[in-house]
Amino acid sequence: MNVPNFGPGTSPGVLRDWARTVEGLGFDMLLMSDHVVVTPDVAEQYPAPFYEPFTALSWLAGVTERITLGTTVLIAPYRHPLLVARMAANLADLSGGRFVLGVGIGWARQEFAALGVPFERRGKLTDELITTVREAWQDEGYRAGDIPIWVGGHSDGALRRVVRLGDAWHPLRQTPAGWREALARLEVVAAAENRPRPSLAPRIMLRLTDEPPENRRLGEGTLDQVVADLEGLRADGAHAVVLDPFAGDPEETRHPDVAWHALAAVRKELR
Repeated sequence: MNVPNFGPGTSPGVLRDWARTVEGLGFDMLLMSDHVVVTPDVAEQYPAPFYEPFTALSWLAGVTERITLGTTVLIAPYRHPLLVARMAANLADLSGGRFVLGVGIGWARQEFAALGVPFERRGKLTDELITTVREAWQDEGYRAGDIPIWVGGHSDGALRRVVRLGDAWHPLRQTPAGWREALARLEVVAAAENRPRPSLAPRIMLRLTDEPPENRRLGEGTLDQVVADLEGLRADGAHAVVLDPFAGDPEETRHPDVAWHALAAVRKELR
């Protein structure tokens, strides 16, 4: 489950309730997104308060027992690779090994400018971060254990990145046709690199509606459609699917119970 860690309805108490609800329903994983500076381009969709994911997930590790925690996705160029290596290793250690590091290159130009990070180098910086983090984790001082790295994106560069450097491909909110097309390209890239296809861990919508749009995304539609999407992803070999309840309006964060009911309905069908 991708839990909103932003918006007018979000607070420490709401995040705690999210974590306990997701874990109580029997889901396997709770993930959060990432922004550092809430610049105007970020605030338009993800307004303050925005809880920094490492901080918030560390706190939630203390109020949960079983569920895996992770980032979907950490914007790799925003932080020094050795800082990310340390924070990820510490969170994995403090949670008893319950951590997945999802990374992506980012999109918010104003946020990159505010942080003094060159937007045009974000792909190269992401590659460097993954490589450096893995090297740092070989040092016994990090006590990193075996932290999976999920790589987001569905561009050709992102597919090469996950094949060369990642443990799993983590595309976000695709249509059924977009998923099939990108999955086929991933197979081609893996073959060209003479490497096995990475594991599949897509993030899809969770929006139950009796009137899905014509060009609906995976996880959007009637309960039967959503369950069929999940079964289709299972058949494609996905080892994890992250459900994302945020449809784009920050006011949704004031009513988490809507997402909780949808979660419960899907969970009941998947038993």
